[in-house]
Amino acid sequence: MSIVVTAATGALGRLVVEELLTRVPAAELAVVVRDKDKAADLAARGIEVRVADYDDPASLAGAFRAGERVLLISGNELGRRVPQHTAVIEAAAAAGVAQLAYTGILGGPEADFELATEHNATERAVLDSGLPYTFLRNGWYHENYTAQLPVVLEHGAVVASAGEGRVASAARADYAAAAAVVLTGEGHLNRVYELSGDTAWSLSEYAAEVARQSGREVAYSAVPGDAHLEVLTGAGVPEDFAAVIVDVDAAISRGRLAGTSGDLARLIGRPTTPVAEAITAALA
Repeated sequence: MSIVVTAATGALGRLVVEELLTRVPAAELAVVVRDKDKAADLAARGIEVRVADYDDPASLAGAFRAGERVLLISGNELGRRVPQHTAVIEAAAAAGVAQLAYTGILGGPEADFELATEHNATERAVLDSGLPYTFLRNGWYHENYTAQLPVVLEHGAVVASAGEGRVASAARADYAAAAAVVLTGEGHLNRVYELSGDTAWSLSEYAAEVARQSGREVAYSAVPGDAHLEVLTGAGVPEDFAAVIVDVDAAISRGRLAGTSGDLARLIGRPTTPVAEAITAALA
């Protein structure tokens, strides 16, 4: 039985492939990518590369085989993901795959913010397809914050509109390990996993940890949503995406990304990566 990873050359997809290679031979893996050249290194390691595009349903017709286990990694084009994901789901159903795992968002239907809308619509489409499924509802990544450390250090501030809401984030590699576990193990069909870090932290605590590790003055600057939107757009963030960020911060202030179910640690068999460790790696 082959395991197939879509969007395999993306940040999460590559980590999933690496995790899978510690569990199964390369000959049992296949990846679905838009650009064959970007997957040349994977092909060189013995992984089958299948070229298809979420935006081209015809190309997806040959992307899957009967009995395969498939990981659908959500696309990153906001506003286009429902038709893109639906095309993958329909192709997987037509092929008769044995499992369709999907990377959604923490909270599922209870996630009442804009970014969750397309994820929830995708989960409904998977259920409607009748395919055996596994929902991997990923919480926030540490990297969503640590990627911004150069700007934070430049200005000495973590600027956000999340109030004192808490975030139970984990490392992208933690989520990748969980995906590899459900694709290679048994007992995960028709299951929902709420995946998040072991500990929820506030942005004031995050800023204090950045200050401690960097030896620089860094503070959390909590601003209203409209002011946050102005800061983001002023820094060159497209207005539509800036509005999504502000909406997520509002959700954080309501506790929507603070859940600590323990599912992630149980799946990967170890504690999740602490945010302090992610800060250390980003500052190195």
